[in-house]
Amino acid sequence: MSFTVAIVGRPNVGKSTLFNRLAGRRLAIVHDTPGVTRDRREGQASLLGLDFTVIDTAGFEDATGNSVESRMRRQTDMAVAGADVALLLIDARAGVTPLDRHFADHLRRQKTPVILVANKCEGRAGEPGLYEAYGLGLGDPVPVSAEHGEGLADLLDALMPHAQAAGALDETGTADDAEREAIALSERRPDGTDEEEEETPPEPGRPLSMAVVGRPNVGKSTLANRLLGEDRLLTGPEAGLTRDAIAVEWTYGERRIRLVDTAGLRKKSHIEDSLEKLSVANTLEAIRYAEVVVLVCDASAILDKQDLTIARLAVEEGRALVIAVNKWDMVDRPQEALQRLRDRLETSLPQVKGIPTVTLSALTGRGIDKLMDAVVAIHAQWNRRIATSRLNRWLEEVVALHAPPALAGGRRIKIRYMTQVKARPPTFVIFVSKPDELPESYSRYLVNSLRDGFDLRGVPIRLYLRAGHNPYADRK
Repeated sequence: MSFTVAIVGRPNVGKSTLFNRLAGRRLAIVHDTPGVTRDRREGQASLLGLDFTVIDTAGFEDATGNSVESRMRRQTDMAVAGADVALLLIDARAGVTPLDRHFADHLRRQKTPVILVANKCEGRAGEPGLYEAYGLGLGDPVPVSAEHGEGLADLLDALMPHAQAAGALDETGTADDAEREAIALSERRPDGTDEEEEETPPEPGRPLSMAVVGRPNVGKSTLANRLLGEDRLLTGPEAGLTRDAIAVEWTYGERRIRLVDTAGLRKKSHIEDSLEKLSVANTLEAIRYAEVVVLVCDASAILDKQDLTIARLAVEEGRALVIAVNKWDMVDRPQEALQRLRDRLETSLPQVKGIPTVTLSALTGRGIDKLMDAVVAIHAQWNRRIATSRLNRWLEEVVALHAPPALAGGRRIKIRYMTQVKARPPTFVIFVSKPDELPESYSRYLVNSLRDGFDLRGVPIRLYLRAGHNPYADRK
């Protein structure tokens, strides 16, 4: 059993830096701009052998009403309420501020126990602020440097009683090995196997990884909240609310899903701010590590140029793609809009025929089940493996139906045999006599025939041509 630690504090005290330090990698965006983190982000952390869930939160703001800051504050309050212990981070170099005192008083009234952590204590510049922190009435502050990794042993000592109270330690005082193994499986990047079977089963303990992507303000976070059944992610009419790629796990039916909500992707020429560049890099990484990419489009501008750029990126990365057309309840002529969508896909993404499209309304929940059915179905296709014997019987038929073109001198290229070398996405190798001289049009014919012959519509297919070994090549 694990326990949960929430990192809280006013803006720009180093919460995301400490989160990344505990997680062991750069998951959260770190920037000098205050208020970079807006949603609460969860990660699996390990501190000197103690494993736990750590939550990075937005900076505490003294705000009310329905402003962005107020909605961020509510997200932070929910993180504290669901945690076993909260780490109140202060900037020791800046000293204790009135806002630190205000939120220390607020946390003291909560049920969740609090550990006071004084960050940026490297050197002597943080000593005055460290001594001043005793006056907050939250016990002895733990001096750390999240940037340099100092003071983590003291932080572990402060966490151990809370881990023990949460039942996260076994009799030897270490985290459960089975849980660590499940976490490691869940973070593995998808890759193919060499077993011959019609469908590669998912690895035990690993959820289906699904990234929700799209342009800014098309309803990605609203859709994610609808899927999760709670207000887990910050939403609102303001464009660009999401900055980090936020991963949340939940169960759909009996299937574990790891949903990643991402920042909106604008045209590259419009991106000048360094913070937005970091957000874009985070989104691109989420696409690379996803298994299924859900491209959310606005029904008022279906598959515009930027949508197609994102779709092509997902296909080039080899990810399974589902197009979700949001705000469908606002479309006046749905049949005409659907036909425009089909025509756009046919002309702009001919390399991946049969991409599933789902019309929905994230606000009302209409079409949500159809979306998840499409995600699970395309994931199964993306994982498929086809037996070599079936492939070669199929290859004989399609070559007999349409033979490769003749070379100069009248000789034809010989296609010998093929095999599937991996799944995720389906990848095939065909051995031919002259791979460099086989026309691209014939390769497209083979790929399209593969889609029709083995029902691989909608997933990227990779086809490589190789020259067979000539046993007489080394003889004189």
